[in-house]
Amino acid sequence: MLMVISPAKTLDYQNPPAVDQYSQPDLLDHSAELIGVLRQKSPLDVAKLMSISDALANLNVGRYADWQRPFTPGNAKQAIYAFMGDVYEGLDAATLAQPAVGYLQNHLRILSGLYGVLRPLDLMQAYRLEMGTRLANGRGKNLYEFWGETVTTRLNAQLDALGQRTLVNLASDEYFKSVKPRALNAAIVTPVFQDKKNGQYKIISFYAKRARGLMARWAAERGVVDPEQLRGFDSEGYAFDAAASNELSWVFRRDRE
Repeated sequence: MLMVISPAKTLDYQNPPAVDQYSQPDLLDHSAELIGVLRQKSPLDVAKLMSISDALANLNVGRYADWQRPFTPGNAKQAIYAFMGDVYEGLDAATLAQPAVGYLQNHLRILSGLYGVLRPLDLMQAYRLEMGTRLANGRGKNLYEFWGETVTTRLNAQLDALGQRTLVNLASDEYFKSVKPRALNAAIVTPVFQDKKNGQYKIISFYAKRARGLMARWAAERGVVDPEQLRGFDSEGYAFDAAASNELSWVFRRDRE
């Protein structure tokens, strides 16, 4: 079983990582090509392109200028400890035991606009580049065209290495659009997290994002290899609802009222 999640906009490069082990991203040549495109943009260009403030645009123009190889623990940080946000609060990687971190290194991938596919312990330098950004480049008019089938090829290689044929999609729609389902050599299972509000079960963005991280953590702590085991996920009150689910869409519900 292989799981995928999205990255986060907010980054933490102040606190030290919980482990010393690290790996190198597989697709840095592609990343360098994107950095080359981004370095041609002024702060005003970046602000318009990404719909961000002038301060954030200046910060990221500086990041693009500083981006350099090789990646080392001195100029980069492991992805799973660098990303912050709802998913990563649920995952809470800093408190995971070493065996669980090892599990995630094998069974979890982070989809990224700049890095394509990251393993949890892959070093990365700070950036902002969402997958949905309409960044014209030498391969097309946006990042989906830039990455083409590259992301899918990397995921297929990992699925082959694991001897697995199930991918669990815990990513947002924006990021999972970088995956080509027809070219993926696996069934895609998508967990759906719903909370009860005003008498009805609904997807509430904040809770659903957090639940994606909670599920990845739950799997890591138990060393889950059979996706069917995920139906036992019960963190923070969620429970699998067989009646609301189908073969590839698994619904987990929680009563908060």
